[in-house]
Amino acid sequence: MGIVQNQSFKNTITTYIGFGVGAINTLFLYTEFMSEQYYGLITYILSTAYVMMPLLAFGAHNTLVKFYSSYKSRNNINSFLTWMLFLPLLMIIPLGLIGYITFEIISNFLSEANPIIKDYVWLIYVAAIAFSYFEVFYSWTKVHMNSVFGNFMKEVFHRIGVMVLLFCLYFNVISIEVFVYAVVGVYVLRMLIMKLYAYYVRRPIFRFGKLPNIKAVLKYSALIIIAGSVANIILEIDKFMIGQYIEIEKVAYYGVAIYIATVIGVPARSMHQITNPLTAKLLNKGENNQLKVLYKKSSLNLFIISGFIFLLIILNINQLYELIPDKYTGGLVVVLLISVAKLSDNIIGNNNAILFNSDYYRVVLALGVLLAIMTVVFNAMLIPEYGINGAAFATFMSVIVYNFAKVTFVYYKFKMSPFCVNTLKTLILIIILALVFYFWEFPFHPIINIGLKSLLIGLCYGVIVYSMNLSDDISAILNKLLKR
Repeated sequence: MGIVQNQSFKNTITTYIGFGVGAINTLFLYTEFMSEQYYGLITYILSTAYVMMPLLAFGAHNTLVKFYSSYKSRNNINSFLTWMLFLPLLMIIPLGLIGYITFEIISNFLSEANPIIKDYVWLIYVAAIAFSYFEVFYSWTKVHMNSVFGNFMKEVFHRIGVMVLLFCLYFNVISIEVFVYAVVGVYVLRMLIMKLYAYYVRRPIFRFGKLPNIKAVLKYSALIIIAGSVANIILEIDKFMIGQYIEIEKVAYYGVAIYIATVIGVPARSMHQITNPLTAKLLNKGENNQLKVLYKKSSLNLFIISGFIFLLIILNINQLYELIPDKYTGGLVVVLLISVAKLSDNIIGNNNAILFNSDYYRVVLALGVLLAIMTVVFNAMLIPEYGINGAAFATFMSVIVYNFAKVTFVYYKFKMSPFCVNTLKTLILIIILALVFYFWEFPFHPIINIGLKSLLIGLCYGVIVYSMNLSDDISAILNKLLKR
């Protein structure tokens, strides 16, 4: 777990810096510097592009991680990497041509409920390409156990870029229309920088030689599109469908609430960058005992860390909403539901890496398709009636069912469970602290209240986790900090 702890720790710090910058953008700058209509438009464009990303990437970023460690000769490695660079073009070029020919039909359909979308529809395609190739180049570095710089680009770079643009907008350096284009431009620039770094880590040698298992590679790539699409549909389709059914301003309100809850998912995002290629390597080598250890440790450590973040968000949410404009404060139910859903993502550890790098990914894909359909149906039923709360409930149900199904499948096929006695102890600790602190408020300014309450919660949580030794890895890190 040494390399996992080292890079996961660095990635976690980097990711939280990014989320801190993003929180300033999302909660304060966006809400103050532009109308909620344009805020909703930008959220709609980026969310729709994320839904398209797995399709345009043609699964190359996942395929790169799964198969890279299985190639030994230099020629095969170079051929494989060359294939991964050109594979997304099999989707990007034909879909681009279809989109160009049918642009008027597509733009009219997407802008039916909100006409403001029409002039910016093509930006969705550009952003999706930038997202796709960024993930390919990021995976290029991850398979070389080098994830820290890529994580900085993924979590920090674009948020700083957007912050600069927001201030340019505020001081009238750029117009709101230019701002929308420039935001997408930041993501394109991020992709290009990631490309240069990936080539620095390993210079590409273009070789279009025949691979020994090219059929398996292409089959996996085609099927993993479904997996990525399922995950992104569950996570992002709600924002797209809100824009299709109700006013686009509600996308902005929903996006603020979602962003607050998404912070809980940061530990899983950070650890996944290194556990994914490590899990693939253990599976390729058949080292099941080490895989079981990694499964349990990743689950417990993520649950403890994300449980603490869950408490900070839920127990401070009322004070936090006092700091932002009133029109954005109607998402309390959204924050609660999505927070629980994100907590469930953490508690399953490296489950996704096990499934999508194993031979059982086809079954999971079929299950994922059913759940993605369920997500779309639930959103279509609940958004017109209950607005953003309906969207949150649809996402909550889909994520919980999907995660339960994945844990059950891994247990059935691999005879592994991510849970242990300390998982139950951690759950009980989270519930008790939530009940104790929820109605406890200090009579000061919201920022001071949040700081004092968070400090008190952190001390209680940290002391109990350390004294009960709920995690050997976390205790070891705390011991190092205490010695310093």
